[in-house]
Amino acid sequence: MSNTERTHSIMTSSAFRKRLLAAGGTVAVAAAALTGCSGSGAEATCTNEIKNDEATQVTVWAWYPAFEQVVDLFNETHDDIQVCWTNAGQGADEYNKFSTALEAGSGAPDVIMLESEQIPTFSIQEGLVDLSDHGADELASEYTEGAWQDVSSGDGVYAIPVDGGPMGMLYRQDIFDEYGIEVPTTWEEFREAAQKLQDEGAPGVLADFPPNGGAYLYALMAQAGAEPFSYDAAKPTETGIDVNSDEAKQVMEYWDGMVQDGLVATDDAFTAEYNTKLVDGTYAVYVAAAWGPGYLGGLEDADADAQWRAAPVPQWDPADPAQINWGGSTFAVTTHTPEERLDAAATVAMDIMRTEEAWQIGIDEAALFPLWTPVLESEEFAQKEYPFFDGQKINEEVFLEAAAGYSGFGFSPFQVYAYDQTNEQMFAMAEGEKDASQALDDLQETLETYATNQGFELTE
Repeated sequence: MSNTERTHSIMTSSAFRKRLLAAGGTVAVAAAALTGCSGSGAEATCTNEIKNDEATQVTVWAWYPAFEQVVDLFNETHDDIQVCWTNAGQGADEYNKFSTALEAGSGAPDVIMLESEQIPTFSIQEGLVDLSDHGADELASEYTEGAWQDVSSGDGVYAIPVDGGPMGMLYRQDIFDEYGIEVPTTWEEFREAAQKLQDEGAPGVLADFPPNGGAYLYALMAQAGAEPFSYDAAKPTETGIDVNSDEAKQVMEYWDGMVQDGLVATDDAFTAEYNTKLVDGTYAVYVAAAWGPGYLGGLEDADADAQWRAAPVPQWDPADPAQINWGGSTFAVTTHTPEERLDAAATVAMDIMRTEEAWQIGIDEAALFPLWTPVLESEEFAQKEYPFFDGQKINEEVFLEAAAGYSGFGFSPFQVYAYDQTNEQMFAMAEGEKDASQALDDLQETLETYATNQGFELTE
């Protein structure tokens, strides 16, 4: 990474946080209008039924499917604490509301569901409680190494892992059989399979490389050994950026070659058109996280003759396999929680998805991939057969090894901005406006400039 000239000195901690909040691009609406739930002690409006009105009520924002069943289970089994749940929107919708509440100084819930990649962004805004002060350190052994790494920074623990996205490869066995394609185990074989489909005149392509897939791209970069970002909450004004490393360029150049040779599509992911192509045979492969099977199985208008199977994600070096993760969510306690509710809020964050009964709902009703090892490492989960994959035990054969081998990933304290800029460079590359190396060099310069303008000191 190049040394960027500092244009100004690092600001005081207070001024620094104020600038980060102002730079968040959040919608400027009154916090009181965001939701009926409040972390300020005001009366809360709950989506769910409170079982014991005399108990301490902890407000929670979460968007998990079937989460009301989990909330009811918790409330039925706890006399002293009750969860008051609201769905404040998924992903960016919730994050914008949370950022606005932090800026306003009120309106945040006690406990909030966050994707792990968002933890640095909100910890730097002093929006998250360090749960190590509430016994979270004692739970580390109950989670995989990578899952715990993703919620920790320095000596602090800023959230509790829930579900993850260890990666594998979902593929159409019927298309592979029709064109005589072996399941690729390396990225070289993956390209050969794509070329064979093209040479045989198949109507579709092997896979899609989505220009809006910044998170997906960073997972693939990590597999090659890239470390694009570094951040330590104990040093909030410092961050490392290395998105144009040799390892990152290796990955980007690989996909650039696939795109320019017409071996993959370049459709934006998770659009209606993309969803149709996932299930109508246009793509023979879906390189996916462990939540991918649930997403795929929930799509309509699927090809009735499709035969889906799962396999490990292709490797650069099969003799030294590297496991990667895409996505995953957590529960964090917010700093808007009143002192008298902090212990109760920490209990909710740590315990609401820490029973076999809760995970039975999470797995069967919400297609979540557990990171809590008593369930993750259970024989029942390993041997679970998935009808969508004709009874294949995809956990045992693919995703358990991927989860165990994942060691964590460093995210930026302005990850949303980093994704936006990454997507712009991916689009420019896909359109042939610049090659992979130039795209990443331009991305490096853009992110360094943004970081220094926000008051960060860039570290090597």
